[in-house]
Amino acid sequence: MSLDPEDQKLVTLARSARARTGAAQGAAVRDGDGRTYVAASVDLPSLRLSALQVAVAMAVSSGAPGLEAAVVLGEDPDDPSGEAAARDVARGVTILRAAPDGSIA
Repeated sequence: MSLDPEDQKLVTLARSARARTGAAQGAAVRDGDGRTYVAASVDLPSLRLSALQVAVAMAVSSGAPGLEAAVVLGEDPDDPSGEAAARDVARGVTILRAAPDGSIA
C-alpha cells in the first residue's frame, strides 16, 4: 500500500516512539492544523493506556481542532478503545494499523 507522505510521516513517528521506549505500541495522530502528537503505550501498575489513547489525549489537551489521521503500530495494532477515542474527536478520522516494520496491516 502506498501512503501519502503525511501519513508515512505518522508511521515513522509511531515506529520511533515504540522503538525509543520499548513499548508494545507506538502511535501518532495529526490534527486539523497539521500538528502531530506521538506516544507510546503506558503499562504501569496503576495506569494502562494504549499508545493511541495517549496520543489522542495529548491532542485534545493541546486544543487540537479535530483529527485527520492516526496510526497505531505494534505486534498487535488492534486498539478498539484508542480508535473509539479518536472517533470521539473526529468521526471521519483515518486510522491506519501498522506492523513493527511500518508496513500497513
